Amino acid sequence: MTAHAEVHAHDEHHGGEHPPELYLSSNYPQTILGMLLFIGSEAMLFGAFFAALFFVRVVNEAPHWPPTGYHLPVFVAAMNTIVLVTSSFTMHWSLASIKRNNRVGMIAGLSLTVLMGITFVGTQIREYSRIGFAPGDNAFASTFYGLTGLHGFHVIIGLLLLTFALVRGLRGHFSAEHHHGLEIPGIYWHFVDVMWIIVFITVYII
Repeated sequence: MTAHAEVHAHDEHHGGEHPPELYLSSNYPQTILGMLLFIGSEAMLFGAFFAALFFVRVVNEAPHWPPTGYHLPVFVAAMNTIVLVTSSFTMHWSLASIKRNNRVGMIAGLSLTVLMGITFVGTQIREYSRIGFAPGDNAFASTFYGLTGLHGFHVIIGLLLLTFALVRGLRGHFSAEHHHGLEIPGIYWHFVDVMWIIVFITVYII
């Protein structure tokens, strides 16, 4: 039997049909779903740190937080919160602009987002240098540095993603039809912003 006849017989054996197309149970792009699942896992990680914070407070029966003798720069943290929340709006502006094929708006919004992210990290580092206690001093210090440091690490990762997206944007990689490379880091950045609001309220206010 010739090779052609063997292939023909194989096709007849399988009904002459190609394998069925992959069925997707959601209308969302798989890359976005993947980022949302990743964010879900990161939220659980933060949840573990929040649980440790509240456990320390309950065990020590602390009537005041932070404990007596410790002072947190609430005003500086509040200003940093405003900076980070504003960066969510500039991120949204950037994405909305590219959806209208407005490259200038996309670049401007993304550049402002990166600059505000850098400002947030710089302010956080300055706060660490002046706060007056170290991570190993006690349970309060450990939970403070643990939560704020974990969030700061996520901000740095977000900045790297946004910087890469900015470079791609400057090279003309995005358009109204193809902008997942900007949208996915944007989703991550919004998560980082929301998580900081929770950290700020939990650590600095409550």
